[in-house]
Amino acid sequence: MPENRITQLVRKDKKLLIAYYMPEFPVVGATLPVLEALEESGADIVELGMPYSDPIGDGPVIQEAAHTAIRNGMTIKHLLELVRRARQGEGCRRINVPILLMGYCNPVIAYGIDAFLHDAVAAGVDGLLIPDFPPEEAADFLQKAKSCGLTVVFLVSPVTPPERIELIDSLSTDFSYCLAVNGTTGTAKLSEAASENVVDEYLKRVRQHTRKKFVVGFGIKDKSRVHSMWALADGAVVGTALLQHIGMASTPEESARLAGEFWRALR
Repeated sequence: MPENRITQLVRKDKKLLIAYYMPEFPVVGATLPVLEALEESGADIVELGMPYSDPIGDGPVIQEAAHTAIRNGMTIKHLLELVRRARQGEGCRRINVPILLMGYCNPVIAYGIDAFLHDAVAAGVDGLLIPDFPPEEAADFLQKAKSCGLTVVFLVSPVTPPERIELIDSLSTDFSYCLAVNGTTGTAKLSEAASENVVDEYLKRVRQHTRKKFVVGFGIKDKSRVHSMWALADGAVVGTALLQHIGMASTPEESARLAGEFWRALR
C-alpha cells in the first residue's frame, strides 16, 4: 500500500499551514476552484468539512457554512465524489495537496463505517479527524482506518491531562491537533481567551508529553498568529477566518480568487 500524502509531508522538516474549508461554500461549484486556489497559494493540507446539521464543536461561522453547504446539496457521498474529481483532474487541474476530512461520527455511522472508509480511500482522501469520536472508544475504527492507509488525527485541549496527551499522541497516526482555546471554532481570539503565556505553557506541556508532531487550531486568523504558533508547534490551522473572507463571494471563480488572496497573505 503506498504511503499517503500526509505521512510523506509530516516526515519533512517544515512548519505546516493547514486550511479548513467547507465544501460548496459559499456557492454551488466553489469546491474544486477553491481547492486549486488553496494548493497554488501554499496550503500544506486542506481539511474539508463534512457538513452536519448539529456541529457541536463549531462556532457560528462554520455552523452557517455547514448549513449553506447542506442547502447547496452537499452530502458525504457528494463530497467524496468531489475529492475523486479533484484527484483525477475532472473539471479542474489535478489536485495533489493532502486532504483530511473533518466531521462528526453520526453521518459516518449512517453512511456505514466500512463503506465510508473504503469510499474515502478510493476517492483519494488521506486522513480523518472525527472530533466526537473519543480515542478511548475508537480502537476498532482506528484499526480499520489505519489498515486502509488513512491518517487518523485526535484532539488535545488545554485541559487535557498529561497521561491523556500521551494516549492521544500514541493513537494519532502522524500528528495531533491541539485546540488553542476551550471553546468552539472562531468564537474567541487567542488574545482575548487566554494570555500568550497561558497558551505558551499549554503547548510546552504538550511538547513534553508527545513524540509525534502536533498542530494548533481555533482562533488563528492572521500571519502574525500563524508565526507565533509555528514557534511553539509544528503547524497552524486556519478555518473560520478563511470562510469569513470568502463568505460574500457570489460565484465559484470569486470564491477561489478570495481564498487564494487570503492564503497568500497568511504565507
